[in-house]
Amino acid sequence: MTRPLLVALAGSEHMAEGLARAIGADVAQIETRRFPDEEVYLRYLTDPAGRRVVVLSPLDRPDGRILPLLFAAHAARDLGAASVGLVAPYLAYMRQDHRFHPGEAITSAAFARHLSAAVDWLVTVDPHLHRYKALSDIYSVPAVAAHAAPEIARWIAREVKDAVLIGPDAESKQWVGEVAALAGAPYEVLQKQRRGDRDVEVSMPDLERWRQSTPVLVDDIISSGETMRMTLLHLSGMGLKPAVCIGVHGIFAGDAYQALERAGAGRIVTANTVAHESNGIDVTGILAEAAGRLIERPV
Repeated sequence: MTRPLLVALAGSEHMAEGLARAIGADVAQIETRRFPDEEVYLRYLTDPAGRRVVVLSPLDRPDGRILPLLFAAHAARDLGAASVGLVAPYLAYMRQDHRFHPGEAITSAAFARHLSAAVDWLVTVDPHLHRYKALSDIYSVPAVAAHAAPEIARWIAREVKDAVLIGPDAESKQWVGEVAALAGAPYEVLQKQRRGDRDVEVSMPDLERWRQSTPVLVDDIISSGETMRMTLLHLSGMGLKPAVCIGVHGIFAGDAYQALERAGAGRIVTANTVAHESNGIDVTGILAEAAGRLIERPV
């Protein structure tokens, strides 16, 4: 059978070779650029006809990435690809899953309709599923959410021998509990009240019994980083050891990374779903495992 064809779009260079090797794919040669008016130009230099195409695209800062992704997917189909799948290590536009104020766009559902129309399947890592039970609630194509918890747990067990895990809010309890169980470590969960994108109030549990342990703050997304920053300040005031901050998706909006460093983070580590200097947890394998099952699926 012909090998799959991996189309690695901008921002995915750090993962492309490893993913191609893991799924047994050839890496497509493509040409992309911007016209003087900023419109996207995309050309396949490797013929996708008859090939099972896998588009690899991160979706952090999504507005500049979505059109190249859609054009790559539609062009592959126009050129005769047998199927077109998407590996999006970070899946954007999951936050707005409800109309909180009259007239708001429910962008998660609208975005899902666009992607579902362009690809035959989708694989991502730990999307922000809050009011949705599964991606299938809004995606009409097979959509798999791979989980980084085992890789995070392995990293913690290897790197932090005296860890106590701390989750950001009640919603994270089940997820942080799973990581803690896999890592063989205890955990606590904070109480959080968010008033705005950068206005967060954090209530701490009694951590006196963990004074000799290393706090490990675990969250799925570090965007503004405000929850972690406030937690770090509380922990420092309580005299605990410098905390390790772990995020699956390191968005680090603005100066969020530097703000965490200034707040006293002992170490900041993220998965490689978004390319960043903090990447230390490799999720290529779990993406490849999920994608491998869908590549072979009849369309």
